[in-house]
Amino acid sequence: MAPVAKQVSFFTVIFLSTFTDYDVDRGRDLDIFDINEEAGLNLIEGDIVLDERQTRNSIIGDEYRWPKTIPYYMEDDLEINAKGVILKAFEQYRLKTCIDFKPWTGEANYISIFKGAGCFSSVGNQRAGKQVLSIGTNCDRIATIEHEFLHALGFWHEQSRADRDDYVRIMWDRISEGRKHNFNMYNDTTSSSLGVPYDYGSMMHYSKDAFKNGTEPTIVTKIPAFLDVIGQRMEFSDSDLLKLHRLYNCTQGSTFLDSCDFERENICGMIQGQGDKADWVRVPRAVGGPDTDYSNMGKCNGSGYFMHFSTGDANTGDTALLESRLLYPKRGYQCLQFFFYNSANLSDTLKIYVREYDSANPNGTLRFIKTIDGSPQELWQLHHVTLDVKTKFRVVFQGTKRSSEPSTGGLSLDDINISETTCPEFVWRVKNFRHLMENTTTNTSIFSPPFTSKEGYTFQMELYPSGKAGYDGELSAFAHLVAREGDTGQKWPCPWKQITMMLMDQHPHIQKRMSNQRSVTTDPTMKAADSDHYFWDDPRKVGSEVKDEDGSKYFRGPGAGTAVYLTHLRAKSRDFIKGGDAIFLLTMEDVYNLTLTQPVPPTTRPVPPTTQHPNTTPAPPVCLNVMCQNDGVCVEDQGKAACRCVVGDDWWHYGDSCQYKGSDMDKTTLALATSLSVLGVMLVITVVSVICVKKKYKKRNRDSNTVMENIHATW
Repeated sequence: MAPVAKQVSFFTVIFLSTFTDYDVDRGRDLDIFDINEEAGLNLIEGDIVLDERQTRNSIIGDEYRWPKTIPYYMEDDLEINAKGVILKAFEQYRLKTCIDFKPWTGEANYISIFKGAGCFSSVGNQRAGKQVLSIGTNCDRIATIEHEFLHALGFWHEQSRADRDDYVRIMWDRISEGRKHNFNMYNDTTSSSLGVPYDYGSMMHYSKDAFKNGTEPTIVTKIPAFLDVIGQRMEFSDSDLLKLHRLYNCTQGSTFLDSCDFERENICGMIQGQGDKADWVRVPRAVGGPDTDYSNMGKCNGSGYFMHFSTGDANTGDTALLESRLLYPKRGYQCLQFFFYNSANLSDTLKIYVREYDSANPNGTLRFIKTIDGSPQELWQLHHVTLDVKTKFRVVFQGTKRSSEPSTGGLSLDDINISETTCPEFVWRVKNFRHLMENTTTNTSIFSPPFTSKEGYTFQMELYPSGKAGYDGELSAFAHLVAREGDTGQKWPCPWKQITMMLMDQHPHIQKRMSNQRSVTTDPTMKAADSDHYFWDDPRKVGSEVKDEDGSKYFRGPGAGTAVYLTHLRAKSRDFIKGGDAIFLLTMEDVYNLTLTQPVPPTTRPVPPTTQHPNTTPAPPVCLNVMCQNDGVCVEDQGKAACRCVVGDDWWHYGDSCQYKGSDMDKTTLALATSLSVLGVMLVITVVSVICVKKKYKKRNRDSNTVMENIHATW
């Protein structure tokens, strides 16, 4: 289970260091389009690159779809923090859709992710070999990356839909000069909405201030309540996911296994285990607590159920087994997440098992995972349990009454989610969070307890509930390294650890959450401002001595984060605050491997089977009579032979046998030749026009002379 922190920590600073915090956003909440404008880019709709061959309606068609597993290559110029966030974005795609990503291994078409001047992408699979997608400076937010990849997958912006004017008004006089084309609307023969209603909450929607020339919004929603909703950059909306599922025929997320909030009587296919002496019961409230479920917190009449094992009605030694439906893993590691309410006696227990099935054990074998720790509290507590199952299995919750003393309560479960993802390391629950936001003075911060990663580095999250100075109405968040006297084993400056601070959207279903997260990475070469000291050096060297409320002392280094983590308006939306509380999920991961160059796949064609080296993989049988030219590689694709062509940095081979070669120079030459051709045609037309006019004028003169002669003859 991820360690659960106490509510809020206050500290006394004994000695102040001279190093100031580092704001990764430089204090500005820039949207994608702001970043690109400042970079001097004038792209289609602000962040879309159109190939010269592509028109608006060219995206309609299966030829512009990627395979469900997309090859990618991360270029060396990407920032390390950006690389880590890109991988996190891929995990969200895997969890919530059927789209997966894999390192490029020589496929004909792939996405090259690089650090360009801003954040931009093409729309759809251009079938051009290397297709670029830029994640530049300040583009390393997870929603920005997901947004650009939605473009690559084939999606335009939401407000360019054919029915746009039914839902928003474009204030044309407020748009910056030369930017009105970014608000074009396209009919449904050129851009499909896939039958999904207009979505104010889409991450593909412009914000109200996009391309404004003053202080007034350029987009006004016809339902006023949505004016500050449009332009969210937190996560996929439900409609974003629905459109992606329809476009790519998804049935479920690649790494999603199960979710249950117990609102339906079938309890999501879960079963009571055999051989137990008591049962888990679906109830809306329980004697001794809780009084409500966690999903709805008593807000909805006729709903709000959870599973409860009453230890008050059980005998000493009785157990109750609640088992999930059968699950089929692919990855070999999973994360079990659930909310647990303990109103039983201190000695009563909840244990987690898995029941694993294989040919030798068709009825399944129970394997113990862990006991859920924690004394009884009048609180739904979030727990994470890491699993490592590789065969068909069920998750088993075993409640046991061990106490012989009378009890009026029991053990309760709600909002269970199982996915093939990595569990967050730490949980920081901030109680009465809404009250803190509304009553904390600006530039006043609170700290999480120190958390120590598996590699021995300790860190804290600093949160400004009412924002740093000058940022009223914002949440500001920063990460700090921590060290105590006597700490050993760490390498300083701290090398390449990515700290992620996620404000959890507490929606019952993990695929429907729109959590807000930001990451910072400890670059060991980064210098503190106006100093020769390294920013991420030992806090005992560059930090402040701090006295905890329990009297203990330690050193806290300078912080890195953002003053514009999330607005109060968005923090009060969705389920960021539940029962008055907010939950932050914190991790520190080693990302040193991302400093290494991603391997480039070999581009040589396999040796024919008769002369292959014994240690090489033979060509597929369907490729025996297929010759791919220009070092192309023959592979089996859906039972048929297909050539995968070699691709370079600025050139590529293409064609059924890789017989053709294209390059950026070809595009330039083609564009020049086209321009010259057009110029030549225009010159020919001009010359012909002049000759024709001249002839016509001469003919008119002759005709006039003839008429005059006839007139004179008549007279």
